[in-house]
Parts: sequence; structure tokens; C-alpha cells
Amino acid sequence: MTTGQLAPPWQVSRWFNSAPLTLADLRGRVVVAHAFQMLCPGCAVHALPQMQRVRQTFPADRVAVIGLHTVFEHHEAQGPLALEAFLHEYRYAFPVGVDAHANGDPLPLTMRAYAMQGTPTLMLIDAQGRLREQHFGVLDDLALGAALGRLLEEADDAEAGTIGANP
Repeated sequence: MTTGQLAPPWQVSRWFNSAPLTLADLRGRVVVAHAFQMLCPGCAVHALPQMQRVRQTFPADRVAVIGLHTVFEHHEAQGPLALEAFLHEYRYAFPVGVDAHANGDPLPLTMRAYAMQGTPTLMLIDAQGRLREQHFGVLDDLALGAALGRLLEEADDAEAGTIGANP
């Protein structure tokens, strides 16, 4: 997936903590999405707590925090019932979509569309719906905050009509 292009739609079979969402529903907000598996140590220890911190730090009307449960291994152990319990126990209240599968393919559809290498994968989508960054692994909090600040500033400039204007 090339950054700067419109982000492909998510293929989600079920949503937790939210009514069904699309990227079009989130236009106007910067989107921070993490593809995760609940049995992935990097996801459980780093990515999901980071998403919770982002949700607590940035206003929801400016930054949408989304989890995508992107299961490509241990399918039987990571079904919707287990995910629901996991989200409840760790008090993750941000929207989480279950990446859909098709035709017995072990790789989920959104994972394929974004050419993800694995989990966790961070995706930053700007307010216009373009994929601006995709990072396999966990990005440092400071680097993520700086990236979000840049995207929020761009969104403010676009809203004010000052993109490309000289100061």
C-alpha cells in the first residue's frame, strides 16, 4: 500500500464498542488505527495501551482511535467471544472491528488490502482519508504524537484554507 493514496476501505465482519464505521464516516478527523491480535505480545503489551493513551490524550472529535482485530494465526483461540472478553477485561472502549476473512484464506481482507506484514501495524489516515503512514511494530509515543500533531495542523490549515499560503 502506497502512502498518500486514499486508504482502502476496511473489510469488517463485526464491530465492538461502536456501531459499524467506515473511513468515510471518519472524514474530517485524523484516524489512528492499529491492526492487532489479542494473543500478539507486542499488541497486548505496547500497541493497545498506546491506543488507549492516544484516546485519552486527543479530543475524539479531532482524532479517531480504531482497533482492527486482524487475526492471521490461532484463529480458534481469537474468536469474537474471546475478543469481547479481552476488550472488557482490559477496558478498551475505543471501536474495534474484526477484520473479515473470505474463502478460507487465513489472511484477513483488510490485512491484504493494506499489504500488512503482521501485527501490530499502525496506520495513520489524514482528515481527507489518505493513508499517510503505515508502520509495522509499535511507534514510539513521542514520534506518534509528533505525527499526529502534523496531521492535525494540516487538517486545521485545510479547514482554514491556508494550505500553501505564505505567512
